[in-house]
Amino acid sequence: MQLAPGTVLLHYTLVEKLGEGGMGVVWKALDTSLDREVAIKVLPEALSQEVDRLARFEREAKLLAGLNHPNIAAVYSVHQVEGMRFLAMEFVPGEDLAQRLARGPLPVAEALRLALQIAEALEAAHDSGVIHRDLKPANIVVTPEGKVKVLDFGLAKAFDPGTASSPSDLSLSPTVTSGGTMAGVILGTAGYMSPEQARGQVVDRRADIWAFGCVVVEMLTARRVFSGDTVSDTLAAVLKSEPDWGTLPSGTPPEVRRLLTRCLRKDPARRLRDAGDVRVLVEESIEGGDYPLETTTGSARTRRMPWVVAG
Repeated sequence: MQLAPGTVLLHYTLVEKLGEGGMGVVWKALDTSLDREVAIKVLPEALSQEVDRLARFEREAKLLAGLNHPNIAAVYSVHQVEGMRFLAMEFVPGEDLAQRLARGPLPVAEALRLALQIAEALEAAHDSGVIHRDLKPANIVVTPEGKVKVLDFGLAKAFDPGTASSPSDLSLSPTVTSGGTMAGVILGTAGYMSPEQARGQVVDRRADIWAFGCVVVEMLTARRVFSGDTVSDTLAAVLKSEPDWGTLPSGTPPEVRRLLTRCLRKDPARRLRDAGDVRVLVEESIEGGDYPLETTTGSARTRRMPWVVAG
């Protein structure tokens, strides 16, 4: 089926194509049964052709649909039309962090406020048994009101090693391969993968803690922590290089530097283990820096000065 604006999928009418990545094509659509805007993610054809992948995806989708948190983009339902599978999800207005950071780094106070919301999203997901596996700026949307929405929780698990095959474009990871072999399949986007992900090892919530650290450093510097001219070079940097802490702005509080150091330890046994601990440390950094602290529901825990959303 060829998709275009105006195409009808069940009770969804496609409006405009929003983007494309390793886990499918995303459209803005109108749910005509409930008269609301939604995001439709059409999954890659390869997913529907592999029974193990499909079963894994459907299990993950059901788990994701049970997540209910203000900083997590909701998954509404899973559908199939003419052999094509797609997700109906919450449509989140705003720009993603990758777009925002293309204009430069965020002030420390703003970065910490967003980091707190990301940490709260991770904590809620991890407590429900869901690991993101592909946390990166492009999967984090900031609404015009300054609220964070994390997208695509857990969907990378549909590309687990053992059943995945090489994608056609490594730049559209979350699935990138080493040598194109079945045994070399790696999950995640290269610059944000933990060392254990880069080695193709089984990962747990600590992989998300690593990615969180990468995202926060990037918010403060507008530079990727680990990068290279090729995917292989980037993976080598993840495995061998240490972050250049000198790129952090001079106003970065010492407690934030310590937090990031603990998130980006290459040995997962020495890395922060729990998103709840990360959330507490971000809160303490905000309080210690005399920044305003807001919960995801908008009620203030401290109000030392008004909360002004930049932008």
